Amino acid sequence: MNNIDAVLIGIVFAVWAALAFLYATVDMIRMPAAAAIWGSGAVLFLALTVVLIRAGPRGRR
Repeated sequence: MNNIDAVLIGIVFAVWAALAFLYATVDMIRMPAAAAIWGSGAVLFLALTVVLIRAGPRGRR
């Protein structure tokens, strides 16, 4: 994959998804409302990654 933007946004998605998972499952943290916020952000970054990947092969015009 030559599209570095998609790779970097994909990494951000993975971090947000991991944090959402931890907030939802770790009892010590006790922040279930934060899991929804981090999960929403993860979905947003996943959608952005998909858009960048699909737009990548077309290139700039």
